[in-house]
Amino acid sequence: MVRKFLKFLYILTVYLVLYIPLIVAIVLSFSNSEISDTWNGFTTKWYSNLFSNSDLLQAAIRSIILATMSACLSTVVGTITAIALHRYKFIGQKVVYSSLSVIMMSPEIVQGISLVVMFIVLGVPLGFTTLLLSHTVFCFPYVTMTVLARLKGFDKQLIEAASDLGATDVDIVRKILIPLIIPAVFAGWLMSFTLSIDDVVISYFVGDKSFEILPLKIYSMVQTGIKPDVNALCAVLFFVTFFAVILSYKLLKIKK
Repeated sequence: MVRKFLKFLYILTVYLVLYIPLIVAIVLSFSNSEISDTWNGFTTKWYSNLFSNSDLLQAAIRSIILATMSACLSTVVGTITAIALHRYKFIGQKVVYSSLSVIMMSPEIVQGISLVVMFIVLGVPLGFTTLLLSHTVFCFPYVTMTVLARLKGFDKQLIEAASDLGATDVDIVRKILIPLIIPAVFAGWLMSFTLSIDDVVISYFVGDKSFEILPLKIYSMVQTGIKPDVNALCAVLFFVTFFAVILSYKLLKIKK
């Protein structure tokens, strides 16, 4: 009984530490005060101001476009990589797998500096293209690991039976593997979209004023102090991200 209580207390403490700052920001986004850390009555005017701010809306649209395109590219590259790692044996397979883990675990600031140095050396101007490529590189390992986990979980006898019946590799991938991994593919897409739309560190290094996205716009706004409309924007982003993660989790639990 004591062990269960301590376990519950530990979990509760972790969740409180994680979510209390978010709850405070969401609550203060409804405060009728010009100061972001003071409650002065209920209002929704900051949300009205938020959705009437053309600069923020333009940055949000750019972020959505970037996140959608990078998620699609990451999903294609990540899914192909996962199928190759699971289905075939080739030279350097372990190196590829280890490299994906290294990318996922390495600090974003390291990735950002490495990518911007590479773009400068190659003479690629910073902007939409560099953001898209960088976000794809950042996100596709997560898709690969998600799809790979799904591939390792189904019965391999399905592929053996298909091969015995004369199915080619293309038929096996198209008619067996793809239908089985669709939930993981969609989950990987949602994960990539979420990672891309709120990335600040990598975007700061490889982005440019010619294509300013929402995270960088928020970063520039808070340099002069956090205003209530920033709290409103954080609340909107939190709920978008939250529902995307929940949907991703539900898709991963689908068995068929």
